[in-house]
Amino acid sequence: MAWSLDKCDGNTMENAKMGLVRSATEGHADEAIKAVRAGEVIAVPTDTLYGFACDACSMEAVHRIYEIKGRKHTSPLAICVADVQDIQRFATTNHLPHGLLDSLLPGPVTVVLRRGDSSSLEKSLNPGLDSIGVRVPDCDFIRSIARGSNSALALTSANLSGQPSSVDVKDFESLWQHCAFIYNGGILPSGRAGSTVVDLTTLGKYKILRPGSAEEETVAILSRYGLVEDSSVS
Repeated sequence: MAWSLDKCDGNTMENAKMGLVRSATEGHADEAIKAVRAGEVIAVPTDTLYGFACDACSMEAVHRIYEIKGRKHTSPLAICVADVQDIQRFATTNHLPHGLLDSLLPGPVTVVLRRGDSSSLEKSLNPGLDSIGVRVPDCDFIRSIARGSNSALALTSANLSGQPSSVDVKDFESLWQHCAFIYNGGILPSGRAGSTVVDLTTLGKYKILRPGSAEEETVAILSRYGLVEDSSVS
């Protein structure tokens, strides 16, 4: 159960805040899964940045993430799934060359795909958009949570909207009180660039939407599978 900070001050508040923090280890995965299933927001490390995560099919939890970040609801959230084969539950992948997603993921890449009519995502997640950004981070802890929740996690960087991203739990300490738990994976080594975001919605083409931390490697893989850059203006 998360600490309530409403009546805390001084050392009591500091102790309460620290009570929210756990190590990002398998021993705490079940606790994190229960929190996600209960509609809570948690903070977790990924292979790039710290993120806020919740059940992507809990609209109350998704709304809470927007409130915590002070983010406009018109700004879409990505989802995180446990394994590459899970992506087809939430997005259309049959237009992609065989093996492409397995070459890109797990890793520091967000692939943007069409949701498709068969997507099991709630229609109210990112309303008005027919695409969804999907992550499979190279990080066992968050993938264990996604796997155990039997759902997709809504995932966004753990910071106030417009502020620098977080590579250390201390970077977003002022927001700890809004999370059920904060899972500490230490200082993340990738810098603050975040994942490389690539649009794969068009057959045979790709468009880099954010260079991120793995642009060069991502473009090399896409080219190897015969995709060409989409130079059309959005």
